[in-house]
Order: sequence, then structure tokens, then C-alpha cells
Amino acid sequence: MYQLVKPLFFKFDPENVHYFVVKRLKWFNDKFPLGKTIIRRTFDFHVKGLEREVFGIKFKNPVGLAAGFDKNGEYVESLSNLGFGFIEVGTVTPMPQPGNDKPRMFRLPNDEALINRMGFNNKGVDVMAERLRMLKDKHPEIVVGGNIGKNKATPNEDAVSDYIKCFDKLFDVVDYFVVNVSSPNTPGLRELQEKEPLKKILNTLQQRNRKNDISRPILLKIAPDLTDAQLDDIIEIVAETKIAGIIATNTTVSRENLLSENLLVGEMGGLSGKPVKDRSTEVIRYLSQKSNKAFPIIGVGGIHSAADAQEKLNAGACLVQLYTGFIYEGPGLIKAICKSLV
Repeated sequence: MYQLVKPLFFKFDPENVHYFVVKRLKWFNDKFPLGKTIIRRTFDFHVKGLEREVFGIKFKNPVGLAAGFDKNGEYVESLSNLGFGFIEVGTVTPMPQPGNDKPRMFRLPNDEALINRMGFNNKGVDVMAERLRMLKDKHPEIVVGGNIGKNKATPNEDAVSDYIKCFDKLFDVVDYFVVNVSSPNTPGLRELQEKEPLKKILNTLQQRNRKNDISRPILLKIAPDLTDAQLDDIIEIVAETKIAGIIATNTTVSRENLLSENLLVGEMGGLSGKPVKDRSTEVIRYLSQKSNKAFPIIGVGGIHSAADAQEKLNAGACLVQLYTGFIYEGPGLIKAICKSLV
């Protein structure tokens, strides 16, 4: 069914279509209990053999939705009904911000890819925290990750304060945290991936984490553009700060080996989808082997089929996440992956 309507969706602006679809999915979920049941029975594939426990959290299946799809925590319940084992919301910042100028998302159909330069557009952490509080009261079983970042106006030397604010506000309403210093769409943000500023952020958050009776797993999301030497630094930083794991990878600034031959290839922003698949897998395999599987890895980047997901898991990932593949292949992809893993 999705493949029949996709050509129609792809005639319109990607960002506008995104909100058109998720808002109607939420409306259908909220207004029609029977419809919600039909969606679950159609897409959700739940058997015991799919359950995983990773960094102390039980997941009903290993297929999650990556950050960026639900930036404000508005659609978690309706997206969860499609069969995802967990939903990562954000990236959220302390203060609301509009993000970069539109248009800021572009499709490359020949490559089954997207370029986006959204720029952490979101309504702020207070709005998200309140939404997730209501969600958790109603559905505590839904595993939610909070992807946190800094406001564009916050200088890098003060970035740690933004991460602390988001961490404190979301602590009671998410199951794990993701520190995002790898988006290419906030000026200077990737400089925080350097060893010393990154250690400062993660150590500060871990100190905050230990003050609570219950601690939350903290993960780091990294770019696919890091060198092997930088990946070695990441392994060392994980060991030193004792964070829970890594998400590999974010979008890339590379435009190598693209099939598309149009002006969109030159658009600024992060590239996601099939062109990132191999590099993402390489990063996962390198981190897993070089660290001797010392920490869990969530694999994301170019997963468009069950075989792609299995490739990430074989390389060393414990869980996987979808984004661009979900847009190109539709919600049936979640069930296809889960069935193949069984």
C-alpha cells in the first residue's frame, strides 16, 4: 500500500509531507480506538524471541526510530503502534528555536537518500518534557530515548550548560539519553566531538547522573566522517567516562559516489540513506572489534531492508534505528526486519 502512495507523497516538499503524514497518523490513533488496533495488528510483530536487554533496558524488539523524526515528542504513541521497539525523540534544546531557513530537506530518489539541514528546530525542552510526562503516565512500557543538543546561540564553551538543562528536564520522562555533538547543521557543533570538550560534557553529565537514586544510560551519537584515530579517541572516552554506549552514525557531509546528477547534490546539510550504509557499518565494526565489544552500539545509517539491519547487527550493533529507510520503504520495513530476525 505504501509503495502505491509514495509517488504522490514524493511530489511535494519533504518537510511538509512529513508533518502531513504524522499529524494524520496521530489523529487516527487518538480518535479511532478500532483503527489503532488495526494498525497494531497490521504492523506490530511481537514475539519473545525479539526481546533484547541492552544497557539495563528491556526492548520488545531491536528496531527503533532514530532521532529527528519526532523532534518534539508529539507522535511517540502513534509511531510506536507501527511496531518500533523504541522511539528516540529530539534533538531537543533548552530554548525553542526555528532551525534553519526553508527549504531545508531534499530527496535524492536515485540514491534513496535525503539531505537535511534542519538545524535542531524544536519547541524547547519544557514542551517536550510535559508531553513525555503525559505519555509515560499512559504508556510506561514505551521505551523513549531523549536526544539532546545545544541551542545555536550558545557558544561552544558554554555548551555543557545546555546539555545539563536538557538532561535535568527530561530525566524522569525518558529511558536513556543521547548526546548529539555530530549534527553538521548547527555551526561549530562538530567541534565538540574533539577529545577534551567531549570529555567535559560527558563527565559533567555522568556526575549529574550519579547524584540520582536512579541513573539513566547516556549514549554518544557520532558522525560517520571520523577518522580511525578519532574513533580510537571515542573508545578511550567511553572507557574513561563510563557512558553506556554509542550510536553510529549520524548523517555525513560527504557527497562521494552519488548516482544523482542534479543541483540538490550541492545543497548544504547532512546526507542520510543508502549512501551512508557502508560507512556506518564500517564504523560499527571498527568500534566493536577495536574495543573488544566493550560497550553496546546502536547501528543507524542506510537500513532499507532486513539484510541491511542484519549487516549492522553482524558488525557489532545490539540494536538498530531507522529514518531514511522508513521514509523510502514505509512502515512495513519494521515488521520485515523483525520477522527476518526471528
